[in-house]
Amino acid sequence: MGQTLSAPVTEKHSSTGNNDRLAFGQSAMQGWRATMDDAHTILLDVEGAPGTAFFAVYDGHGGDTVAKYSGDHLHKNIFADAAFGEKEFKTAIRNGFLKTDRALHLDPDCNSESSGCTAITATITDNNMLYVGNAGDSRAVLSRDGKAVAMSTDHKPTDFDESTRILFSGGYVENGRVNGLLATSRALGDFGFKLTDTSDPGDQIVIAVPDIVEHELADEDEFLVLACDGIWDCMSSQQLISFVPDAGTLTIAGCDNMTMVVVAFLNGRTVEEWPLYSIV
Repeated sequence: MGQTLSAPVTEKHSSTGNNDRLAFGQSAMQGWRATMDDAHTILLDVEGAPGTAFFAVYDGHGGDTVAKYSGDHLHKNIFADAAFGEKEFKTAIRNGFLKTDRALHLDPDCNSESSGCTAITATITDNNMLYVGNAGDSRAVLSRDGKAVAMSTDHKPTDFDESTRILFSGGYVENGRVNGLLATSRALGDFGFKLTDTSDPGDQIVIAVPDIVEHELADEDEFLVLACDGIWDCMSSQQLISFVPDAGTLTIAGCDNMTMVVVAFLNGRTVEEWPLYSIV
């Protein structure tokens, strides 16, 4: 998990904002970690795509280089992909993840064998479709009438499909970690696990290929949470969904960096009229 401090850094960096469809609240805290390696992206209005919004959390490890690069570039690579203009959003998201990973590998400042990040992204389109892209063990959870609905699956080396792929690609799982080292089986960067000479991005020990969930938003969908594993190590999905309305910022105790983005679906209401107004 990296070096820890003798006392946590509890200062929170938070922000809020809204347009006529969505509102967000974001908060990040370094915690006990020696450095803050998380990054995030918030775009209420995507330039050139009216009615489209984008949110993401990047949980870095081995430094913040890959997370910060991804926060600056991954969304641009999604939007610039030809499939995005054709409204083939799942294809554009997949291509955006892989293009970002290739660019990281070509950048001498970013292609360390041990630096990487997980990525959880949410693209909300003008026709109320939600697309969640995930590579790693950050998580997206939807609140529907107060109930937690998973919008992603954690990519852990102990998962049967993930461990099978790791073994097939020449790696192994030891103590719940890839090659005894990495706690997530998918990530951007981490090029020490991507040494196979192959044209298939899914044939590496650790891959940047995202799982993508498509969901049509309905009136009962209240808000979406994107958060790094520092949050989920402390609370279950349902615990957090129940906790969020009573807590505007992070008050969770844990050892890791913590970053969380909450996206509220206004459904024709103003922010003040939204039932859970206090969280955004």
